[in-house]
Amino acid sequence: MAKVQSVEPNIADLVNGWLKSYGLDYKLEQESLNSEIDKALDEYKSKSGGRGGNRPDAKLLLQDKNLNYYPILIEYKGYKDKLVKLDSNKQVDNRKANGEPNYNNIKDYAVNGAVHYANAILHYTSYTDIISIGVTGYKDESGELSHSIGVYYVSKGNLGVGQEVGSYKDLSFLKKENFDGFIEKVKELSLSPKELEEIKEKREKEIEASLVKLNNDIYRDEKGLGENDRVYLVAASIIATLGIPGKVKPLEKNDLESSVENGNKDGDIILRKIKSFLIEKKIPTDKRELIERTLANTLMTDNINTPKDGESQLKRVFSKIVDDLGIYYKIGLTTDFTGKLFNEMYSWLGFSQDKLNDVVLTPSYVATLLVKLARVDMNSYVWDFATGSAGLLVAAMNEMIIDAKANLDTTEEVQQKTLEIKANQLLGLEVLPGVYMLAILNMILMGDGSSNIINADSLEYNGKYGFGNTNQEFPADAFILNPPYSASGNGMVFVQKALSMMKTGHAAIIIQNSAGSGKATEYNKKILEKNKLIASIKMPIDLFIGKSSVQTNIYVFEVGKPHHKDDTVKFIDFSNDGYTRSNRKKASNNLRDTDRAKERYQELVELVRFGRRKLNIFTEKEYYEGTIDPKNGADWNQSAPIDTTPTLEDFKKTVSDYLAWEVSNLLKSSNSVDEKMGK
Repeated sequence: MAKVQSVEPNIADLVNGWLKSYGLDYKLEQESLNSEIDKALDEYKSKSGGRGGNRPDAKLLLQDKNLNYYPILIEYKGYKDKLVKLDSNKQVDNRKANGEPNYNNIKDYAVNGAVHYANAILHYTSYTDIISIGVTGYKDESGELSHSIGVYYVSKGNLGVGQEVGSYKDLSFLKKENFDGFIEKVKELSLSPKELEEIKEKREKEIEASLVKLNNDIYRDEKGLGENDRVYLVAASIIATLGIPGKVKPLEKNDLESSVENGNKDGDIILRKIKSFLIEKKIPTDKRELIERTLANTLMTDNINTPKDGESQLKRVFSKIVDDLGIYYKIGLTTDFTGKLFNEMYSWLGFSQDKLNDVVLTPSYVATLLVKLARVDMNSYVWDFATGSAGLLVAAMNEMIIDAKANLDTTEEVQQKTLEIKANQLLGLEVLPGVYMLAILNMILMGDGSSNIINADSLEYNGKYGFGNTNQEFPADAFILNPPYSASGNGMVFVQKALSMMKTGHAAIIIQNSAGSGKATEYNKKILEKNKLIASIKMPIDLFIGKSSVQTNIYVFEVGKPHHKDDTVKFIDFSNDGYTRSNRKKASNNLRDTDRAKERYQELVELVRFGRRKLNIFTEKEYYEGTIDPKNGADWNQSAPIDTTPTLEDFKKTVSDYLAWEVSNLLKSSNSVDEKMGK
């Protein structure tokens, strides 16, 4: 059978002819569009996974009536079935299940290639809205050229995956007189919350794959860098490349010259950029200086600034960080980015100090659960006394902003409330300097909730704002916590301290369950003098698989109301949360929803708040309402009592089983007698 001949040259001739007839200033494959876009396409991995060399078949830069620029990237193919490859969710399929790029699809399909180019621009430039166009075709039986077009919008808002804009027969929507109408259509595109959640989950897998690669590369190739050095270098590199439009230009790789000149070494350049960024972000002076001092301890060391073969170790590491992670913090994922970084950096390298062994960060879906159990809304004031990478505060911030969008009338009101939430309604305490820097970075990336992330011992904290209004009490009414279990009372010492400083609200903590059965008796009794335990939830034993194997419980409190012996406590066995977990290093997905996990988590929240009338998936065997003795402190882990009273059905079954056994014996006896008589 004769091989089908590609008609790509014909498609290129057709489309380039359209662009010329529209009077557009388009550039072909080898031509320059502008230095920023050219550099981005050259820096990004090629369609085959190699280094650079991305060349769209045609490209333009168009401006709408609001003077916003849109890069237009066009890719041609010459076969009938090579327009676009979608995944099972109808999204452009440019990633494998494990989060790695699917270069076969990127290389073989027109739209997939154009979306790949768009991600290069999201990764390395300040452009946030790109139009990706794929065109392919074939010659029919009569020799006539037939073509098909795919037009996709790729943006920071859709996390870089792309959305189909519509069906088009030509590219006349790019004409000057048509372009504003086209952009209005683009702006009307929206993703459902479910679609956004699916894309976010997909992007989070990509982040994990990229972090594994980054950590392996640094560990393998860059000698002399300890765990904290890696954390600080990642934090410094990301802050230096964030930039602020019109005020602070993002640091680029070629800005680092590996100079030995005093005051102009690579570390000096990065520190100056960080200082400019923090000043423009209006970070309080004492906090800014603390961040600068902490990062300078690593950035200014001689060994990483000394050039070897014309390049410093600092520049090499900076380049790896930008190349591997750039797109994920530029597209604005509302995720615990640095928590994933932390877990990866410490998971297989181990901790340098034994005292860190119980620093285990909370999975994002558990963080969201704690936030919901603590009844966080847009008006809450939330604090965390062992904040780690600030993952719990990130989850709280997300929930607060979602609530603001749902309940405020105008975009302006939502924006103002969001600023208020980030600046004044979140507070976290972290005593370990390396982990503290991760928390700072996380909240800066979230844009910016770092105002009241405090590097201090929670047990010595005075209850006031950390920066700015340092004489004013933080009016906490929501407390969330995953404490280090090596602390006194398995960590209940933090709970007792925090709740004693609150007047009202709710608290949700996840902790080793022995805290509720004898290891924290005195703390628990003190807590119940002024606070009510409303729920005790037994979590899956493998919740922290790979990090810890302890049994945990979530305890939920109503703050400011003493617990009486007749108060109802909801005991819930959540051992089956619907997820199946594994701990395989090379697995594409170590967390799988195998039994309605999302529905189970939602039902759990409703059960804690409204009681047994919300039972649906769960049964009375998993949900039990009982009481505790507030003077005991060791009876917080209860389960539904098993009824041992025999029923009529039990009696009938026992009699039936007995009769069956008797008949069986009689038959055996009869057979034995027959055999002896020779029958």
